[in-house]
Amino acid sequence: MAVTGIERDNLIYAAQTGDPLAITRLLAVCKADARRYAYKHCQASDVDDAVQESLMVVSRKVKALKVAAAFSSWLFTVIKRECRKLERMMFRHDPLDEEVVEQQLASRSDNELRMDLAAALESLPAHYLEVVLLRDFEELTIEEIATRLGEQTGAIKSRLHRARELVREYMLGSSSISSLGVR
Repeated sequence: MAVTGIERDNLIYAAQTGDPLAITRLLAVCKADARRYAYKHCQASDVDDAVQESLMVVSRKVKALKVAAAFSSWLFTVIKRECRKLERMMFRHDPLDEEVVEQQLASRSDNELRMDLAAALESLPAHYLEVVLLRDFEELTIEEIATRLGEQTGAIKSRLHRARELVREYMLGSSSISSLGVR
């Protein structure tokens, strides 16, 4: 589905006039670029949602684009905005009362906690599980993990934080904490 720069500009112009076929074709042409860009700016699990939302925005607002040559940078800006929005939604949650959490976990047997922890770890996506195992089981430092994985320390810290949050949510969710009035 490769198109030349001139063909792409013509598609953009036609889409700006409201031609539904041109809009459909333009979205199909830029979808691969959108996915590649989203992979750099989103969590892997959010890529499809970010691309879909971004392409919907593009289809609705392409008429407002002033210059066809600005399309790519505009598309990437829209994708980056959608990635940030999805990330904010992912981390938005009501903080739990620590006393309630401690009380809930203390009321469970060690065996129940071990089983739930194993299940929580198994539920993690591979890229989260990897950093948890390296940090908490192999006891590597953040810097050592970053070196081993060839990534920035900030990315490792972020991934480790999110992995621990997911384990915590799983552990608390599996113990029907909602029955205590905590959401």
